[in-house]
Amino acid sequence: MSIEDVGEADEQATAAESGGALRLDVLKALSDNTRYAIYLELARSAVPLATADIAETLGLHPNTVRPHLERMREVGLLQVHVDARGAVGRPQHRYSLSPAAPSLGLEPPSFPILARMLARAAMLAGVDAADAAEAGREQGEVDGASAGTEGRPCLDALVDQLDRLGFDPAVVTDDDSSAVTIGFMHCPFRDLAEANPDLVCSLHQGLVEGFVIAVGGGRVTEFRSLVARDPCQVDLVVEEVR
Repeated sequence: MSIEDVGEADEQATAAESGGALRLDVLKALSDNTRYAIYLELARSAVPLATADIAETLGLHPNTVRPHLERMREVGLLQVHVDARGAVGRPQHRYSLSPAAPSLGLEPPSFPILARMLARAAMLAGVDAADAAEAGREQGEVDGASAGTEGRPCLDALVDQLDRLGFDPAVVTDDDSSAVTIGFMHCPFRDLAEANPDLVCSLHQGLVEGFVIAVGGGRVTEFRSLVARDPCQVDLVVEEVR
């Protein structure tokens, strides 16, 4: 064995030991009941959560939750998002699972792979933005018809639907008109959208338009996708609630 082979073998052994130590740290972190409950809460959430959100759901004080979140971040289980929207003073930290965190069976790893393959197949088949928007519109109409929104204002129903899907909608209204803008502060489709913006963003546009059509009481006037701006947003005109 040459000196180069010995050096390479030593590097591989060191990497293996380092990887084993990291896995052990993760297992130790999740062996605590509180941290495991926090992990499950974040795994189930479609959007990043603040310390106060997690504490309220689990019935704990934020000061109890905070050191657990920090420990989980240290071992690579969590990533931190800084949210300064409308905040006074220090920006708020929101937490989500790290891309490298184990799924614990909560999200089948085949789903993201399937989504990427379907997007690729659609591109190879020549599916364009108009086709994608129409497919999204059909699904949006189905969702709107089955969402139990009868009698509810269009804006409220749409915001609830977008929140359920994980878009973390932020609403801006004009007191002097019926115009409304909804910003998507988080995109559950982002990885796919960045790789296939015309296709995926058109699906999302159709989804919103179809939902609004089914619920009634509103009309989409413009959809600004990832291609045009970040975060994406939709402009609507909604009927006045009487």
